[in-house]
Amino acid sequence: MDTFKNSSRMQFSGHETFPLRQLWLRKAYDAVSGDDAPVSKSTFSDEDSIVRFGVGKNMVTAIRFWATACKIIEERDGGFGPTGLANFLFDPSSGADPFCEKPATTWLMHWFLASTPEKTTTWYVLFNLVVQQTFDREHIVKLISSLAADRELKVSVATLKRDVECCIRSYVPKVGGESLEEMSEPLLGELGLIQQNAKGSFEFRRGLKRSLPDGVFAFALLDYWQRLEHSGSVMAFDRVAHDYGSPGRVFKLDENSVAERLTALESLSNGQIQWTEQAGIRQVTRLGRALDDIEGTKLKLLRAAYAKR
Repeated sequence: MDTFKNSSRMQFSGHETFPLRQLWLRKAYDAVSGDDAPVSKSTFSDEDSIVRFGVGKNMVTAIRFWATACKIIEERDGGFGPTGLANFLFDPSSGADPFCEKPATTWLMHWFLASTPEKTTTWYVLFNLVVQQTFDREHIVKLISSLAADRELKVSVATLKRDVECCIRSYVPKVGGESLEEMSEPLLGELGLIQQNAKGSFEFRRGLKRSLPDGVFAFALLDYWQRLEHSGSVMAFDRVAHDYGSPGRVFKLDENSVAERLTALESLSNGQIQWTEQAGIRQVTRLGRALDDIEGTKLKLLRAAYAKR
């Protein structure tokens, strides 16, 4: 199922052309947390915001965009407050990854950006609808222009070019920069999902992702399962590996890697997610809490991704 076709929204701006940086999500969390939460929306736009975040005004806007897209802050009571996920990750006393340093967090943020099209449409298109192994910026711009035209939406080519450039630079860092913030490594660059070949040409790196925790893969699987209109308790292997918005597609895993991940989920989920392969039929089954309390199961699996070993 291509969730792009069922989405009522497309968005190609908001990041001010700045790729997501490592400390930005924590900065946004700190700004909206505490006794005064939720805080006024002007926290990201008033005269003090530049001092509050320690970056230029356009970057403050970008921080708000990324923190919202990555489900770290949410609109609440006319202002902004931290999400439950943000408290799990960044709480000063009990957070699983207070300084956004662990690969699990980076993979999770990539999942949020690339698995749904509403807020970060270009990310979704790049990782789900670009089927070629090698691609360039122009190809992506043309593809998105065509998709927008099919939906009778007018988007300027200049806007799309800026969005595509920001998306690619999120994974393939730009050499040099005018400021420390620009020269710092984009958060998603460490995933190694895209590599640059000849000038202007890029390539997906498919296959085993050693830094991707099984817990994040399991979280993504259930998150994807939730979005299906007729989810049921059984899912075919091909959907997990190849469907639009699926973990296999978004994480650029090959079939063997997906199968290995699914095999590990039964133990990780205490039998609530089972993988079977009989008579050539490969499928995943949800049982117990994974079927009845999917949000609780997702959090439990996510905790496993950050458990000390």
